[in-house]
Amino acid sequence: MLKRLLIANRGEIARRIIRTCRRLGVETVAVYSNADLEAPFVAEADQAVRLGPAPARDSYLDAGKVLAVARESGADSVHPGYGFLSENAEFAEAVIAAGLVWVGPPASAIRAMGLKDAAKARMQAAGVPVTPGYQGESQSESRLQAEADRIGYPVLIKAVAGGGGKGMRKVDAAGEFAAALASCRREAASSFGDDRVLIETYVTRPRHIEVQVFADTHGNAVHLFERDCSLQRRHQKVIEEAPAPGMDAATRQSVCASAVKAALAVGYEGAGTIEFIADASDGLRADRIWFMEMNTRLQVEHPVTEAITGQDLVEWQLRIACGEPLPKRQDELAISGHAMEARLYAENPASGFLPSTGRLEHFRLPTGIRVDSAVEEGSEVTPFYDPMIAKLIAHADTREAAAAKLAQACREVEVWPVKTNAAFLARCLAEPDFVAARVDTGFIAGHLDRLAPEAMPSAAALKAVARARLTAETTDRPDGPWWALEGLRVNASPPCAVRLERAGVVQTIAVEPRTAGHLVAVLQSGDELVAFEHGEAFAFHDQRPDVHAGEVAADDEVASPMPGRVVGVQVSVGQVIAKGQPLLSVEAMKMEHVLVAPFDGLVAAVAVASGDQVTEGAALVRIERQT
Repeated sequence: MLKRLLIANRGEIARRIIRTCRRLGVETVAVYSNADLEAPFVAEADQAVRLGPAPARDSYLDAGKVLAVARESGADSVHPGYGFLSENAEFAEAVIAAGLVWVGPPASAIRAMGLKDAAKARMQAAGVPVTPGYQGESQSESRLQAEADRIGYPVLIKAVAGGGGKGMRKVDAAGEFAAALASCRREAASSFGDDRVLIETYVTRPRHIEVQVFADTHGNAVHLFERDCSLQRRHQKVIEEAPAPGMDAATRQSVCASAVKAALAVGYEGAGTIEFIADASDGLRADRIWFMEMNTRLQVEHPVTEAITGQDLVEWQLRIACGEPLPKRQDELAISGHAMEARLYAENPASGFLPSTGRLEHFRLPTGIRVDSAVEEGSEVTPFYDPMIAKLIAHADTREAAAAKLAQACREVEVWPVKTNAAFLARCLAEPDFVAARVDTGFIAGHLDRLAPEAMPSAAALKAVARARLTAETTDRPDGPWWALEGLRVNASPPCAVRLERAGVVQTIAVEPRTAGHLVAVLQSGDELVAFEHGEAFAFHDQRPDVHAGEVAADDEVASPMPGRVVGVQVSVGQVIAKGQPLLSVEAMKMEHVLVAPFDGLVAAVAVASGDQVTEGAALVRIERQT
């Protein structure tokens, strides 16, 4: 077994690797950026070394710095986690050249599967069915447009490098192609340093099915069954489960066999995921499931596979990297029960799922399930990295029980003042169509009105907040017979009235001083009272705030909805624009957000340029209304 492992990653995956290493007696070395100085994974590692400034390119993506730390710390091995350098063939080669053990696949396999166009061609040659589309060398806009026209709309533009839903755009009509291509290329270049794309036919009822594979250095390969990752928003996975609902034994055998064939075709070693897209318009059928791409690393959703197989996949990775054979034969692996994972993001569903940043003054996650968390109370959520702050994983005998268990866990999440998608996750898991397994990758978009409604506190929550406020006012009063009396009494005082303000609306709540309270958690945070109910957080003030405090930009200004970096400006001063026309693009937490014109008008001022860092609420473009 390895002696000292450097973890070239951060957050929850770093903590996850540390847990397995501690159990196996392997020392760990963490690397961190300035933004992660106080992160939990830094404290939990046996050693921790600072890499540099917060931006990933100056820290976690600097292969030279990471290797220097590995040498100076006495590490004998490197685990890349997922993201950052995990699928970087040059980094894998540099690790091996430095005399260290690389806990990952050979560089040749990373190269073979790292570019989606080359991977598809290789899979075709190996007899693995692939999605129809175009993955040619010609990357001119005119050629790509012509290929999209030939394939027929809708089509999907995908970056040939990377993953995680970045550099991916759906195009519904020919007239939308050029703008979508430009946006896709910018995001791909920013995320992966490669703006090349491929085009695929867009399956109208797609399900995202992926198979966990492992191969050792002795020519053996197995699968650990499939996962369904169809619940996505903007191509980002939200809820994953294993096994895939509706997958019969024959289809499972066919798909998993194709996955093993794909791994063997590239001389694979270690953990990998073969991703398939399924046309679910007629259920899951082997002849309607196509290879999409391979992720040559451990996946974020690996815990659901661990739950249904009882295996520690990080331990498998470490043992295979040491040259050991696969821990289990295929006939020793079986599915037990059903597991689901929900990704808890620091984002605000009420504002279009924009990222939310800040210090976690209050952070409570559920008990009774597996929780893989990147943060803890007091941690800072910054705009520099992915907004996922925790994964909640539930396992039960049946799919229905797992969904109910996980939904309840999401309802128990309490986070303040950073916003999260906990309530949104709970509603997804309880949505009747989801419970009935009527899912595809368009599920969230098709049910968004029910999954992300305007959140309102219940009457019981209002009572709980009012009672908390009343209790705070009366804590200095002595207990006595009159305050202790409950129920009907002669000449009883009327209920106390508490005035609460939330989102500019003042309500008067009547509450008895000693009535039984509702089971809603209430937090005192500065001059606010925060009620946590079903995963939502509602903040209240004692009185109406100063109307001049926190004024928003004038209605003719387009303001930045979050802190980030301007990555593209599509308009100029004096230009006549139409409502809905793209104005500029802001990148935050590795995702690009396009801001559009709120009405017809004339661009009167542009306050920023590409590359500028902006704060939340900063005025970016001023538009004069057209009369």
